[in-house]
Amino acid sequence: MEIEWNPENIEKKSFQIIRSEMKKPIAHPEMEDIIVRVIHTTADFTYADGLHFKLEALSKPEEVFEPGKRIYADTRMVLSGINKRKLKELGMEAYCLVDDPEVAALAKEQGRTRSAVAVEKAAADSETSIFVFGNAPTALFRLCQLMDEGKADPALIVGAPVGFVGAAESKEALLNYAVPSISVQGRKGGSTVAAAIVNALLKRM
Repeated sequence: MEIEWNPENIEKKSFQIIRSEMKKPIAHPEMEDIIVRVIHTTADFTYADGLHFKLEALSKPEEVFEPGKRIYADTRMVLSGINKRKLKELGMEAYCLVDDPEVAALAKEQGRTRSAVAVEKAAADSETSIFVFGNAPTALFRLCQLMDEGKADPALIVGAPVGFVGAAESKEALLNYAVPSISVQGRKGGSTVAAAIVNALLKRM
């Protein structure tokens, strides 16, 4: 076979293949760019039906991706996948607190996950407006509780924690909130999926 070496051509051809192999029309055509990018990341066509969108606010993404605002990622793996160059262009930054010494000490003292404690600290930062979860159901559960308590008011939540304990339940709980969100229902998700969703949104800017 002839090998394609150009990264832009590889991505373009990949997207063409994905669209040609779609089994049925996309339920949310306006979200096709997000769906295709997630499938590109995972090679898993079930994401065409597995993604849930509650995105009224993203008809104007510039109101969500604002200069000076911050994106909180639940793990370093999610953080590493987000397009930092684009964030810099927008005057934004992304960060993670899961390995913060204060968070680690408090989590050990309280017998809770560092992810849950970290999201509390992130929610207390008024500039953090977007929360991205690819691995930690307890972090998403805790953010939902903080919203109930009036201690968090996110502009956007990306809910894609993967796993067998609490992952599906945390994303199902997210559906009860009016906050703009993109979630992966069921057990699937992960760092690459969460980062792919954010990057697809950033490309709209």
